[in-house]
Amino acid sequence: MSDDKVIDAWTERLRREAPGLSAEQARGFVHDLYFAAQRALDEEQAEADLERDE
Repeated sequence: MSDDKVIDAWTERLRREAPGLSAEQARGFVHDLYFAAQRALDEEQAEADLERDE
């Protein structure tokens, strides 16, 4: 599933839970959260790879 499809799906879910959010606010929040989580996972993987190589 592409990043956009994942973001769209989670945006829809967030809007159901918080109907007061505009579509733009919800999508911006989901986008930022998604890519922050991806960066954190990438950093964890890099640390694990480094530790394994030592």
